[in-house]
Amino acid sequence: MMRQFHAAKKKHPDALLFFRMGDFYEMFFEDAKVAAEVLGLALTARDKAKKVPMAGVPVRAFENYLVRLVRAGHTVAICEQLQDPREVKGIVDRDVVRVVSPGTLVEDDALSGNRPLFVLAASPEENGEIGLAWADISTGSFRCSRVAAHRFAEELTRIEPAEVVLPEDHPLAAEVQQAGLPLCQRPTWEFDPRDGARDLTEQLHTSSLEAFGIENQPAILGACGALLRFLRDHQKSALEQVRDLHVHQPDRHLALDGATRRTLEIVRSQKDGGRQNTLLAVVDRTSTPMGGRQLRDWLLEPLCEQDAILIRQEAVTALHADDEVRRGVGEALDGFGDLERAAARLAGGGGNPRDLLGIALALDRVPKLRKILGEDQAPALDTVRQRLDPCSETAAEILRTLLDSPPLTLSEGGVVRDGFHPDLDELRALAKGGKDYLAELQVREAKRMGMSTLKVGFNRVFGYYIEVSRAQSQNVPADYVRKQTLKNAERFVTPELKEYEAKVFGAEEKARDLEHQIFSQLRKTVAVELPRILQTAMAVAELDALAGLACAAVEHAWTRPEILPPGRTLEISEGRHPVVESALLGEPFVPNDTKLDADSRLVVLTGPNMSGKSTWLRQTALIVLLAQVGSFVPAKKTRIAVVDRIFTRLGSGDDISRGQSTFMVEMVETAGILRGATESSLLLLDEVGRGTSTFDGLAIAWAVCEEVHDRLGARCLFATHYHQLTDLAEALDSARNMNVAVREWGEDIVFLHRIEEGGTDRSYGVHVARLAGIPPAVLERAKEVLARLERDEEGLSRRILAKHATHDPKLSVVQVSLFDLLKENEPALAAEIRALDLDSLPPIEAWKMLLRVRSALESS
Repeated sequence: MMRQFHAAKKKHPDALLFFRMGDFYEMFFEDAKVAAEVLGLALTARDKAKKVPMAGVPVRAFENYLVRLVRAGHTVAICEQLQDPREVKGIVDRDVVRVVSPGTLVEDDALSGNRPLFVLAASPEENGEIGLAWADISTGSFRCSRVAAHRFAEELTRIEPAEVVLPEDHPLAAEVQQAGLPLCQRPTWEFDPRDGARDLTEQLHTSSLEAFGIENQPAILGACGALLRFLRDHQKSALEQVRDLHVHQPDRHLALDGATRRTLEIVRSQKDGGRQNTLLAVVDRTSTPMGGRQLRDWLLEPLCEQDAILIRQEAVTALHADDEVRRGVGEALDGFGDLERAAARLAGGGGNPRDLLGIALALDRVPKLRKILGEDQAPALDTVRQRLDPCSETAAEILRTLLDSPPLTLSEGGVVRDGFHPDLDELRALAKGGKDYLAELQVREAKRMGMSTLKVGFNRVFGYYIEVSRAQSQNVPADYVRKQTLKNAERFVTPELKEYEAKVFGAEEKARDLEHQIFSQLRKTVAVELPRILQTAMAVAELDALAGLACAAVEHAWTRPEILPPGRTLEISEGRHPVVESALLGEPFVPNDTKLDADSRLVVLTGPNMSGKSTWLRQTALIVLLAQVGSFVPAKKTRIAVVDRIFTRLGSGDDISRGQSTFMVEMVETAGILRGATESSLLLLDEVGRGTSTFDGLAIAWAVCEEVHDRLGARCLFATHYHQLTDLAEALDSARNMNVAVREWGEDIVFLHRIEEGGTDRSYGVHVARLAGIPPAVLERAKEVLARLERDEEGLSRRILAKHATHDPKLSVVQVSLFDLLKENEPALAAEIRALDLDSLPPIEAWKMLLRVRSALESS
């Protein structure tokens, strides 16, 4: 057995080896030490002389231990017994049947119902692009794409893989590790595109890849091939659940970078990474895990093609308008289960009795779904209806074969329904008839011997026996054969009892074997229909997601947005933040309008902290995102020209792992926006430049506004405390000012959370500081300092705008010297001032000199 252990360990040196020995998975040497520390197991030693460390977990409960080890960052190889010990003399054959890592941990306790489990492989090209392939073996989903190298980190945040596969010693490994993702590095030759093309055609059962459009994409082919090898090595199977490939086309989807997904809290809360207080939590009214995963995908990848958006929107509108159909779909899907993952387990060579029963019960609901939808529906719903295949014969066969509530595992027995197979019924009757027979035998033998205390029993070691007291043991008949001696009793067996025992034991074993054969054949029968079943699962997921969006629209009183071709229009009447409104629990939310168009595509928003600037920016982005998902939106009326990308620069935070300060993170994100935005993009920028000195920050903010307006031409909401930026509206043709309304009552301020036209020349920072509890003496001093600073900065914006109007590259100083002005415009006066004897100058002469200086400045 130890030779078998070492052979298996040699194949998987980096994995902890679960070595099957009877009812336990044992671990030896360093594996045992590591597992004992992680799992809290006691270390023992099988060979006391050699003191080989050993630890084990029971086979019946191994999944919990497996999940804990993998989540602790370990890979586990499961080495199984390949033969039935009852049929083998000596040591049974063993081999690794599965390798479990973060991306292949498909145990029920580890899977999240509404999140995929992707493994991502990346293969670099010489031209700087990267081929990507990612798959979820729990569902059979398989996708690929190609992106520029600088967007790799962005793709990691979009796909959120559970594990990443890269070539050995590749520089991208640093980005994966910085993202905190498990990494597996494989030999470079596994990413060869020629091998990848061959593996891919074999997997998809096609003669070429022309239909997928990737036959001349070596990076994609290399990534696909490496991913398939990784999954086959781990699953030790042909991956029958992976039957199709979806080529992801980024230009068909609204792009969201990592910072935007994070700050908009689409599927994860910034506070704790959970689902609560996210857009997904507000929108998700799906009834099945499949629908939940589909909706999550839609939110992370909204559409950016008008026709595609309108097709999905029509389906949501139809369900929104028809209460009967919408409720009927919800009722039919309630308790539907995860058909997709159950079918995928079956395709992967697994699938327990409850999986098969779940498939049958789900398929049994499909005819009702088709009837509810009817034939006169929106095109998208009609397409879904046509893809709903009930697979009636398959479902009927499963229901005819299995019990209504079968056990979880086949080894427990009692899986096949009584009456399905005559031979199985006969064997069960023989095995179950033991109680009646034993009771009758006990009565007969007690009467025969005249012993009322005689009893017939059974234990696992000695089998069936007749027990009599020690005092009466001398009077037993001649056909009694002593089997066991106890302290106060003797146990015997008779030829009749031995014959019955052989029959019962044989019947139980034969019944288990026959039941296993019946179930295995059923599993094969169902596996043939997997393509139809998976197609139905995907159709149900889409229908559930559409119905969920319609339910959310009804529940929240949302309206249908008008989707326009790409352009500059963005009009939102009485828009609301969906997550904030939901969190208010019935308290009124102050709605606000948003209007951006060709004549007014840059809005400079001013106002104090806590007044609602960030909320308005975020709600605008979320309304656009929901509209391009195909959903209704939280607004009275909405008109949106399709957006190709949403960029946000909201909030603050450093990145210690990369050695980046808060300001550096802010500048990196701003740089990404300026380089990646187009005139069809939507930009939400909040407090750009605040992480440095006032003049530095103002200079950067001012220049960014000009760049967005003059070169990019994108729609932009720019929130700032630099009220000097309000003067930009005078100089830029398509800019306008807005502010968050504030009312002052003596020393107090009231936030109205209402967005109004016009700028503001105050930030109310001292007022907010007072609300936060800053001591009065500090506040009074702050007011004095603020007054002086405001006097010093008077006219600052006007001087900056002078540069914008004249485009004079020589004008580089902001604070202009009084004497420089006089020297340039009134040199004689400047010379006279320098020659003054201040010690003897009469006051009246000083006053006259000051009057002349003022006149000179006014004239210049």
